[in-house]
This record gives sequence, structure tokens and C-alpha cells, in this order.
Amino acid sequence: MRIRSARPLSVRSVAVLAGAAITPLLIALVPVVSPASAALREGHGEGGGQGSGGALTAQTILSGSSLTHSFTVAGASTPTSEPLTKPDDITQLGRDVFVGFQNGVGPQGEPAVSGNLDSTVVELTTSGHAVAQWDIEGKADGLTADPATHTIIATANEDANSSLYTITPGGGAQHYTYNEPLPHDGGTDAISVQDGQIYISASAPGTTGALPPPRPGFPAVYTVTLDPSTSVATVTPLFGDEDPAVVANVGTPQTGQTVPLALTDPDSSEIVPEDAPRFGGDFMLDSQGDQQQIFVSPWHHALSVLDLTQAVDDTAWPGDGGGTLFATDSANDAVVAVTGRFPDGPVVAVTPCGSNSAPSVCPAPPTFPSNSLGSLNPWTGQVTTLPVGGVPFTPQGGLVFVGDRDGHGRE
Repeated sequence: MRIRSARPLSVRSVAVLAGAAITPLLIALVPVVSPASAALREGHGEGGGQGSGGALTAQTILSGSSLTHSFTVAGASTPTSEPLTKPDDITQLGRDVFVGFQNGVGPQGEPAVSGNLDSTVVELTTSGHAVAQWDIEGKADGLTADPATHTIIATANEDANSSLYTITPGGGAQHYTYNEPLPHDGGTDAISVQDGQIYISASAPGTTGALPPPRPGFPAVYTVTLDPSTSVATVTPLFGDEDPAVVANVGTPQTGQTVPLALTDPDSSEIVPEDAPRFGGDFMLDSQGDQQQIFVSPWHHALSVLDLTQAVDDTAWPGDGGGTLFATDSANDAVVAVTGRFPDGPVVAVTPCGSNSAPSVCPAPPTFPSNSLGSLNPWTGQVTTLPVGGVPFTPQGGLVFVGDRDGHGRE
């Protein structure tokens, strides 16, 4: 554990995703598909595999059992140690990768069976060598890098009792509390950064309330301002669980129509790369249980919704210059590197049992198989499983693609 006093950070804007509509957003029709985009879409086919891709191979680069952290059980005086377990989100800053290990902590910050209350964020090289680690109190859910301030941002506790941390590589961690109880009555999860603005998806809306989601009073996105002098994160809702959005699936009777959202499970979030086949430059929220991705244009704040054929957890966009997809496998307590010829367009962690329609006993093939790596057709929402050789691999948690040419991560 390497916790030191954090380097002061400048006051800055941050954005956080939660579950309901507060600030009205300008709704626009789905952008017209250019002839080039239409040709590309047709070339991809309706099966969802944007290009056929090729053989992919998974290799474990880090096992949680190779690392430990220390903690003191409540009421005890002697520290104990245990291996790291349950890696979840993953991000890249500079040349290194950062992973949040949840160590059995509950979704509201409840102690693990061992009595531990801390998650551990690990910095490692792309070859799997551990560089540093930081313990943070609570269940680490969202994790992302802010290159502008050279910090890592982590959220804790996805269901309730949530808070936020900033971590300075080579330094320490600073804990932030929100300025008010989060109005979606839940916790926070994934984080994305765009042009100095940070977006954090809020999960489990309605956990602490009397009524279930979706609710018109539940925010789906907050903007947040961090004040390092007071360690307070001030939240302002951006859009909500029941805001209107334009249907983005092509070739359906609903294409281009405006429909009300009904989000129950805001989860992962990403900034779509500018050169992506579709939605380039947009902020994306994945509502895992609802099998939907919601895209927000940074230019006119229009909302578009893409219905998916499977529930997915995280999304990454492999670059065309080659590289490695890094993923977490909580079932095997491992960080995995996937190499080979990737399909064009987004790659996703397919999580059928994360759907709201999944049975209580799951996996239940063939309709609800085990997790897999998949490709996503960004026009139709079709999710197609990608075959992966090498070590047994069950994607569950985060994905980040690190390109060979520039070393930049693409989540």
C-alpha cells in the first residue's frame, strides 16, 4: 500500500452520470448517414461483425494472487494481509495501465468476508509488472485517467454511500465526498474525461429510495466540480433516466423517432474516438440491464439511443495501427492482454446475465450464455461473439485498447 498526501489539484469541472433527467437537452434527429458511412455499414453486414477480424489470443499478464494488501479488521490491533481479488475497471495513463481490485468489498461499502473495507488500485506496465498500488476505502467501480492533470479518478460503491478519489501516480490519493446526497438514490460507477470535463455514470438508481427506477426525478448524468482544498465534489445533474432520445438503430420502423428513455442500470461510459465508424466524439453511457447505449453529442447535446441484442459491460475501440486490448477477468482474478486481428468498430464485454431479462439462475444457454468478448455493429446494435484462444478468459469489468503506434489508450 502506497498512500501519501496527494499533490494539490486545480479546481476543475467534472461530469458524473446518474439516473434521471434534470437539465433539458436539445434533441436532434439522428445524423444523416453519408454515402461512405452507408457503404461501410453495408460492408459490415447486419451480423454485427465490423469486418471479419481474425484469430485473437488471450494471455494473463497479472494475477491478483501475486499481489497483497494489508488492512486492520475493525476492533483488532494487528494488521493482516490478503491477496488482491475481483479486478473490475481498467484504464491507461502514460505508458502504464491501472486496475481497480475490489477485494470482496460490498456494493455499498460493506466489509468483505475477511473484514477488509478497502479496494486496491494497481499501476502496472503493459507487460504486467506491478509498479505501485493504493488502497481506497469502499468498492472501486469506475476508474479512468485524466491526462490533463496526470491523475487517476476512481469512484467507490456502486449502489450507495458513494464517494470519489483522485490518485497521483508517484504520489498519493485524495478522497472527495459529494456536496449532497446523490438525488438518484444510488451510487456511482464508470468515469470518462472529455476536454477537461469528467463524466461519471451513476449505477443502481433508487437503491436507497422507496420507489424503483426509472423515475423522472432521477439524474442520469451530473457535472461535478472538484475542490481539492475542501475535498468536496459538487454535483449538478446533466440528463436523466427518462429524457427523450432519438432511436439510432437503422432499418427499423422506429429509426429516427424520439422515444422516452427508461434507464434502470446506468453502468459503463466512454468517449467514442473521433475516427470511430459511428458516433465519433460522442460521450456514451451503457445501461447494461436495459441493453442500451446512449450517445450524447458534445456539440448540441442531442441524445441518441442504440438498442443492443445482448447486455454488455464495457466497450473499447481498437485502432487500425495495431495494439493490445487489456481486460479484467474477475472470475479468475486476472488482468488479461488480448492480441491479434481485431474487427473494425467497437469491441465489447458481452454479459448476457447482466440483462434485466436474465433468469435468476444464470448462465442459462443458449439464450443466456456465459460472458464473452464480442463485436458490436454500431448501426444495428447486433452483438456477435468473437472467438478468443489462449488462456481461459471470462471478460467481466473493464476494457482498454492500447495502440502500438502512439501508446494511447482507447476505452
